[in-house]
Amino acid sequence: MRVWGRITDELGNKTWVEVTTDSNGLNDAVNVTWLAQALKLNLNESPFWGNWGIPQYQTVMTQVYPTYYVMQTQTRFQGLFAALQISQIQGAANPSYNVNATLHNGAQISVEIPT
Repeated sequence: MRVWGRITDELGNKTWVEVTTDSNGLNDAVNVTWLAQALKLNLNESPFWGNWGIPQYQTVMTQVYPTYYVMQTQTRFQGLFAALQISQIQGAANPSYNVNATLHNGAQISVEIPT
């Protein structure tokens, strides 16, 4: 399996990087990258998955967090991890989320994803 993820360095330069299945056949890195992209995706932005994404612009204008859409995203990705929890970060200027996941090899990760 393969996805592309964008990395931003300390100077703000953005580079696309290929993320593939690891040598043990696990797709954990692929799934984490895919989840991060899904949380950054605007609603109806994808030509393939029209009902995926979060209404970010409407959220910023109304100052109401899109918890329904985040819950829907968490439900879609739940089966890809041993455990997954997505929670909003309180007090952030823009909607941002903390993703806590337990991977299939038992590793636990915690990633902050700004939208």
